[in-house]
Amino acid sequence: MASMPTRQLGKNGPRVSAIGFGAMGLSAFYGTPASDEERFKVLDRAIELGSTYIDSADVYGDSEDLLGKYFKKYPQQREKVFLATKFANIILPGGKRVVRGDAQYARESIAKSLKRLGLDSVDLYYVHRIDKNVPIEETVGALKELVDAGKIKNIGLSECSSDTLRRAYAVHPIAAVQIEYSPFSLDIEHENIGLLKACRELGVAIVCYSPLSRGILTGQIQSPDDLEETDSRKQMPRFSKENFSKNLQLVETITSIAKKKNCTPGQLTLAWILAQGEDFIVIPGTTKIKNLEENVATAKIKLSKEEEEEIRKACEKADIVGGRYPEARSGFLDAPIPIPGIGWNWSGLELELELELELELELVGIGIGIGRNWLELAVN
Repeated sequence: MASMPTRQLGKNGPRVSAIGFGAMGLSAFYGTPASDEERFKVLDRAIELGSTYIDSADVYGDSEDLLGKYFKKYPQQREKVFLATKFANIILPGGKRVVRGDAQYARESIAKSLKRLGLDSVDLYYVHRIDKNVPIEETVGALKELVDAGKIKNIGLSECSSDTLRRAYAVHPIAAVQIEYSPFSLDIEHENIGLLKACRELGVAIVCYSPLSRGILTGQIQSPDDLEETDSRKQMPRFSKENFSKNLQLVETITSIAKKKNCTPGQLTLAWILAQGEDFIVIPGTTKIKNLEENVATAKIKLSKEEEEEIRKACEKADIVGGRYPEARSGFLDAPIPIPGIGWNWSGLELELELELELELELVGIGIGIGRNWLELAVN
């Protein structure tokens, strides 16, 4: 096994494992969680392999509680781990989601997270979703106070727009932006989004969640029927029975390239993402040690320029069907995202529309609803 490479988190931040571990799946959303002891074994192996950037959140089921129990039982492991967690994304009883990013809630949230984790501080604290009713300056201002108090060491944003990032950075340096990025989701590269550009101008690391597009790019899922009934992916548009088979076409292309490289499609995908720049970090998650070992083994895979370009051309040629999230959850994303068949959902941007443009859009059957900081396009 090759030694784990490290990458710098932000302009002046610490170095962390290039291949981190997304802990969400151990506790929530992907079927019934295993026992604590079984999950401890996965965490043990991740740390042993050098995948020591561990990513959690207060909304990931019992994730923080699990990590708290793990560090209590194995206190020597804490100093080996770079621990990230998040706040502001709330799931209410019944499944309704709300976002809260006010200063008071930030202070309350970190207190509760630290109690669950059994720690005095966390290494990185993300704003999980951007509260469109609270200025980002207030949210980050509160986090700056938490840095000064020693409760958090670095600040991150998740699913933010380039404008939000720049405004946040003016209050306090942002170490990382966590965003979905994979061959299925290259949105941050688009000029009219500008998020990748903003990150690089400011020296902010890009932490890629769902780098294997929630498992599609492993090649191990051949049908939505392969998933448990309680698996949240069954609600994702890309996993619908209508869309899934069409989306497998890109997986098949990547699998073909991987065979020539003598690696798995998942490994090829992770290697390709890491090849996009030294500022890219991936945090694939899994509940199985064999998958964890496969992911970490990506560290030894190097792609030629020709191989990188072949994969990019396949991504650009692919016709991905279905959005990243169900429509009801897309409104919680601050960054604009492409809506299949419509165009861009300009979430998080204040746009002034000329009356003439509004009339033209109405003529082609597109209704416009304007919120405080977002523009939602919906076919009538």
